[in-house]
Amino acid sequence: MKLSFSAIFLLLGITAANAQTPVVKNGSCPTGYYTSGNYCVPYRNTERPAIPKVGSCPTGYYTSGNYCVRY
Repeated sequence: MKLSFSAIFLLLGITAANAQTPVVKNGSCPTGYYTSGNYCVPYRNTERPAIPKVGSCPTGYYTSGNYCVRY
């Protein structure tokens, strides 16, 4: 099967969109993440991304340690 360049980029984009990136570790990792060096990495491709907590969490996120995790 021969794929066009646009089909390949589309597939790569979908894969990248579903993959969660690690967050810099600041205290304990949030729920659903584990420590790997200086980062917190999701146990699996989770639909619950974590962001560093600065002030209160934005709408749609809950507090987990020093992070905000999407519901």
